[in-house]
Amino acid sequence: ASGRMFLRLLSDVRWRAANPRWRRLTCSQRSTSSTAEPQQVPLPAQAQVVICGGGIVGTSVAYHLSKMGWKDIVLLEQGRLAAGTTRFCAGIVSTARQVSIELKMADYSNKLYQQLEQETGVKTGYVKTGSVSLAQTQDRLISLKRVASSLNVMGIPCEILTPKQVAQLHPLINIHDLVGAMYVPEDAVVSSASVSLALATAASRNGVQVHERTSVSHVTVQKGRVTGVETDRGRIGCQYFVNCAGQWAYELGHSGEEPVNIPLHACEHFYLLTHPLKEPLASNLPTIVDPDGRIYIRNWQGGILSGGFEKNPKPLFTEGRNQLEIQNLQEDWDHFEPLLSALLRRMPDLEALQIMQLVNCPESFTPDMRCVMGESPTVRGYFVLAGMNSAGISYGGGAGKYLAEWMVNGYPSENVWPLDLKRFGSLQSSRTFLRHRVMEVMPLMCDLKVPRWDFQTGRQLRTSPLYDRLDAQGARWMEKHGFERVKYFVPPGKDLLDLDQSKTFYKPDWFDIVGSEVKCCKEAVCVIDMSSFTKFEISSTGDQALESLQYLFSNDLDVPVGHVVHTGMLNEKGGYENDCSIARLSKRSFFMISPTDQQVHCWAWLKSRLPDDSNLTLEDVTWKYTALNLIGPRAVDLLSELSYAPMTAEHFPSLFCKEMSVGYANGIRVMSITHTGEPGFVLYIPIEYALHVYNEVMNMGQKYGIRNAGYYALRSLRIEKFFAFWGQDLDAFTTPMECGREFQVKLDKGMQFVGQEALLEQKQNGVYKRFTMFILEDHDTDMDLWPWWGEPIFRNGRYVGKTTSSAYSYTLERHVCLGFVHHFDEKTGEELVVTTDFINQGEYEIDIAGQRFQAKAKLYPFSSLFTQRRRKDEVELSGYQRE
Repeated sequence: ASGRMFLRLLSDVRWRAANPRWRRLTCSQRSTSSTAEPQQVPLPAQAQVVICGGGIVGTSVAYHLSKMGWKDIVLLEQGRLAAGTTRFCAGIVSTARQVSIELKMADYSNKLYQQLEQETGVKTGYVKTGSVSLAQTQDRLISLKRVASSLNVMGIPCEILTPKQVAQLHPLINIHDLVGAMYVPEDAVVSSASVSLALATAASRNGVQVHERTSVSHVTVQKGRVTGVETDRGRIGCQYFVNCAGQWAYELGHSGEEPVNIPLHACEHFYLLTHPLKEPLASNLPTIVDPDGRIYIRNWQGGILSGGFEKNPKPLFTEGRNQLEIQNLQEDWDHFEPLLSALLRRMPDLEALQIMQLVNCPESFTPDMRCVMGESPTVRGYFVLAGMNSAGISYGGGAGKYLAEWMVNGYPSENVWPLDLKRFGSLQSSRTFLRHRVMEVMPLMCDLKVPRWDFQTGRQLRTSPLYDRLDAQGARWMEKHGFERVKYFVPPGKDLLDLDQSKTFYKPDWFDIVGSEVKCCKEAVCVIDMSSFTKFEISSTGDQALESLQYLFSNDLDVPVGHVVHTGMLNEKGGYENDCSIARLSKRSFFMISPTDQQVHCWAWLKSRLPDDSNLTLEDVTWKYTALNLIGPRAVDLLSELSYAPMTAEHFPSLFCKEMSVGYANGIRVMSITHTGEPGFVLYIPIEYALHVYNEVMNMGQKYGIRNAGYYALRSLRIEKFFAFWGQDLDAFTTPMECGREFQVKLDKGMQFVGQEALLEQKQNGVYKRFTMFILEDHDTDMDLWPWWGEPIFRNGRYVGKTTSSAYSYTLERHVCLGFVHHFDEKTGEELVVTTDFINQGEYEIDIAGQRFQAKAKLYPFSSLFTQRRRKDEVELSGYQRE
């Protein structure tokens, strides 16, 4: 057990030596000779913030809150500090991340840990070793090149290496099966337990009270707000509670009076430790990541620490067994064998090495491999930061900083929506779902991420009533917020196997299928099931609904009954918290359509801001309606034939909504919008009539050449029309002024609304980024890598921003990328105002995995695409909801 002893000693001895004051604060370490426990310091009766969990995450939150000036903080740890997953963490700080917010968190963590020893006097074991990620296949190399181009524009040094250069950096590596690698020289290794103790030291010097051996039983809630925490040593009243309990976060969330869903699940994670080599490894030897071999290798005291992510992970504690400090779980050499053989293939000279032990420690994983952060949608003042997917040390510093900003300022300094707890609903918190999903997620840590891959587990959870009908017609499915949605339909006679195995960075094999769906939308009529959209009804006895909505939404909602308004729901900074369409059903009731993944977020946003008035009701009716989107020039003829009512523009103008009967079914809300800019209608059908109406539409539509279509066709249509979608292009840091939607804001009507000051300031002073459309010029669709999203944009050779979404336009026969252009000062790098001239006068290139393609920038869509105009003034150059 020397390895275990070592880890213990490292954390306890170093830190307690550095901190004489600490010994007085908490019970001293149990020595083997005496069993009597010294008296613990009593808990305070009241605090502003209580943080539960003393690992890297909890101590990072405490450190950053105290740095931002909040001092009345209590940190509770059920065992000893850093004794959970943190104690066993491999301690690799790696910035090579696919998601930009994760990359920023890791970069900040690295810079923080670098100066921590100097700041606190606690040795953290920080060594800047650099890291080398190996590629055994061309596809893996492409994915590394994509990451490398993101790192480079963020100012993080990074280069693509040949196998020979790898051998020079790390002499023990076998390079025979490699095609290349990526080197990030500033990556580091640390002792994660010591970093955690250093953060706790700094926090306690800033006034944070740390109490070990204190476990939280539950959080008390009144009127939807946190009021306090019950522990095994008494109650602490508090306004804010932070759940940083790692793999116990799920349990703790469910133990409260008002449950908080935190979707994560523990899996066993193995790594081995060896004795030092005959010639001990140099301490600054780079860390090796070999994703195709599913392993990582780092230097450890002259020997090696190597672990990985096996294909058949072992989930843990599904029944919720609670263990205080994680005693080393069972060694399982049979289970580790594939990883061990990958290690020996990569470093053949290790055969003779003595292995000290195999460490098995739980790591918590989340349903989508991104951590869980933010305020609970059901309990105000209840914050969460957990589910690190084995990157706790890389993200800990940055994640703690964002959460602290969120608590102190009300919002973090970056767009953290990809990590927000509210991206999940209660449906992702079933035990069975989590157990199955993490068994898929853990191997995915190493799997190749190609564009548009989907999870295979936890599927068919929320489905439209038409699911079986569509499935029988060749639908291929993807999932969003638990809801099944069609990507495209495979025509009969196509070989299906090829389609499902097609994972590529190049032209996908659904290319022609989607092309024919798009053609049908342009020339005839297509039907897309869009039931997954979030649908709310807001109504009141008097004018309360209108008054509240006018304040919370940026466009004017006081329109005649039957009109549909496209509007943003903005925050104080003028950024989009949501982007939606609202139909006025009557004087006092409104029907609101939002993107699928807004269901939890939008509900929580409205609930916390609508007046607490019994005469005002907000109802989630997502499940009550099936939505069918009829797109195309023949939609008018089809619908008028089905309803015996004229549907032409004179009788049914665009952006209009009314209840009609279709076939035998009554009470169907028909809206003349399609979320794509093409002509057509969306039918909101009460769920029991869904099958009937679908069958009627398909039968009657035969003569108009009707066919089913999916979301890929929708994406192609909306991107060539320059429509921004929320969650991809729009986020809480993007305002209507920055994406050409000033006409959707009631600035000149003298009405107060949220975000108004920020928009007026932008109107006066100009914007610092502009939403722009790029058409790739010298790009060969068949031969070149496809753009995806997140590609760097260069203007006159200088980096100006990133793309947010892209699609092939079958009309232009070109790729179209949408993204934001910034204007950075050449000398100082500060952001300057972006003018129309600045955009129009530049020469642009888009960087796809290190290769640059020329692109033409446009601020407005092609008018020639609008072949069949309805009323001229109704052609909105704007986006509807997210796909």
